[in-house]
Amino acid sequence: MRTIQMSRFGGPEVLEVTEAPKPLPGPGQLLVRVCAAGINFADTLMRQNRYALTPELPAVLGHEAVGVVEALGEGLSDLAVGQRVAAPLFAAGEFFGGYAEYVLLDARYVVPLPDELSFQDAAALMVQGLTALYLTKQASPEGKTVFVSAAAGGVGTLLVQLAKRAGAKRVIAAASRTEKLEIARALGAEVGIDYTRRDWVDQVRAATGGRGPDIIYESVGGAVTAASLEALAPLGELVIYGALNIQSFQMGVPELLGLIFKNQSVTGFAVAPILTPENVRSGLGELFDLAVGGRLKVTRGGSYSLEHAAQAHQALEGRRTTGKVVLVP
Repeated sequence: MRTIQMSRFGGPEVLEVTEAPKPLPGPGQLLVRVCAAGINFADTLMRQNRYALTPELPAVLGHEAVGVVEALGEGLSDLAVGQRVAAPLFAAGEFFGGYAEYVLLDARYVVPLPDELSFQDAAALMVQGLTALYLTKQASPEGKTVFVSAAAGGVGTLLVQLAKRAGAKRVIAAASRTEKLEIARALGAEVGIDYTRRDWVDQVRAATGGRGPDIIYESVGGAVTAASLEALAPLGELVIYGALNIQSFQMGVPELLGLIFKNQSVTGFAVAPILTPENVRSGLGELFDLAVGGRLKVTRGGSYSLEHAAQAHQALEGRRTTGKVVLVP
């Protein structure tokens, strides 16, 4: 089978097409023929050895895939060869192997796909969909004004919609370009803010009557995370997820005093540690039902062949994409 492998860390050029033996499923496992493999920004950081998790080289990136059951291991009777399924490798603690024609997975984490749901849309609802869904469950937006950074990205486009569905009073979307803000508004955001402008915090305050958002879902990192503390309302909650550029964010005495005297909080969020087999099945089932019923719109960010994985990484790193980017073997 073909895979996209890297034998050294570096730029997108280190991603190379290689041949590997087709794996065989063991007891309790199944083999999935991949029809779409998700690409996440974390993959680009792993490729550069800048992520919290360092791949052992040579490595095949990718931790989510969707496709068709190719073979069943011993002891499986509730799935069938030819069945359309989601293979959330990340949920089973497998953070590599998705950029390939076939993947193996513990069958406890496999979720059947509705026939009405495309492979590309299903891929968008895995890492990013579960992240958005469980963000709204951990920090409920009900009755609150919320701010979503990177609102035109894979998580952001879903988070805007799920926050509205969860009862957010108002959603303020932040992105780096006008066309991205238009996407977020079309998905339900009432206000769009360009966070590359120096006065974006002032704009957020103006949009909230000087108070600031009650919840800020933040994933951009760096200066945006620091400025989010300035924008946050009294009693507000800053939820940091993704941790893409967190190395450049520091909290000192002034920031801590602000948190104390405004009764604010800063919390972190990562989806993988909370994903039991039951949470995976219920979460993806909820997302799939919403998408099939037209109550959750998936924003497609483009599909690339395995041979063009490097170009997909370049587009993602250059912030030229919106929504979900996938590889199609």
